[in-house]
Amino acid sequence: MNKCHIAPLACAAALLGTGLGAAAPTATHTVHLVRPGESIQQAVDSARPGDTVLLAHGTHRESVSVSTPGLTLRGMGRGTVLRPQAAPGTATAPDTGRAADGCAAAGNGICVEGTRDHNVDGVTIASLRVTGFGKAGVYAHEADGLTVQNVDAVENGVWGIATEQSARGTFRGNTARGNGDAGLFLANTVKEELGAMDTGGTVVEYNRLQGNRIGLTVRRLRNLTVSDNHLTGNCAGLFVVGDENKPKAGLVTVRENRIERNNKSCPKTARLDALQGSGIVLTGTEDNLVTRNVIRDNVGTSPLSGGIVVFKSFVGTTSERNRVSDNLLQGNAPADLVNTDPGQGNTFQGNTCRLSQPAGLC
Repeated sequence: MNKCHIAPLACAAALLGTGLGAAAPTATHTVHLVRPGESIQQAVDSARPGDTVLLAHGTHRESVSVSTPGLTLRGMGRGTVLRPQAAPGTATAPDTGRAADGCAAAGNGICVEGTRDHNVDGVTIASLRVTGFGKAGVYAHEADGLTVQNVDAVENGVWGIATEQSARGTFRGNTARGNGDAGLFLANTVKEELGAMDTGGTVVEYNRLQGNRIGLTVRRLRNLTVSDNHLTGNCAGLFVVGDENKPKAGLVTVRENRIERNNKSCPKTARLDALQGSGIVLTGTEDNLVTRNVIRDNVGTSPLSGGIVVFKSFVGTTSERNRVSDNLLQGNAPADLVNTDPGQGNTFQGNTCRLSQPAGLC
């Protein structure tokens, strides 16, 4: 493992001979270069706030736990691949330096975990591929100010990229493909029945979410923006989900996304009916704005099928005061707009569409 005590981009240039970084460095943070077969965990454990752990091209077989605030874990693009650790004693099993923690041992790839008393703030995960993990490719808990950017989360068992109890996040330019549940999963918590958490303005933008059960799930959260994403080939594109707890989920802005052909078929689960052909589903939420999206060719026979669907939650909580405006909807079935929710104040205005249930929403 090599170290440079200069600005991260300048260090990377020096190590790789790229010729970048001619200007004098402006910081004295350390870059820890990790090659395939070396221990990422050792580098992470020795890093200090503001440092970068830089993963070289090639396949790294390891689960990694990050608990240092301000750390950047960065690859060199899709050629940097993180896969599950090989069996102990084999040539490809690195010496991690310590036993895997509970998150990594549970089958997650990269874990960013704080506690209620000690958040892990300001961590960045960037420019790598994480694939083949039994649970999540990237999982974060109590990780405020998390940035996940240009990450490919491919064919992980449950979620591609997932967070709980984390605010002010940025998820930009990622690809989540072929994951068992949601490609991108943002929630207050999955283990407790709590009211919705205010994310303080989390941003989800310019991601491609393809071939998952659900492209993006926003569960029991408030105050975030989902914009300029492409969701295609999932069983359902986007779920904004609430329940009976207070405060209710909502204040989500969904704008300028392309949501097309989410027609993969997924069987019923303990929490959800069978899924196919759902573009955007709002269920048990309030005060959301869905605007200027292009939603095409989402076709299915599930109770949740359709272009934009407003649906009473499975525990009976109504959706209220949601605004659906100025969207382009074409070729969705059973309808472009579907409102089966008896909640008050849901409005549909200025949408370009052909068919709605009930009639008159287009």
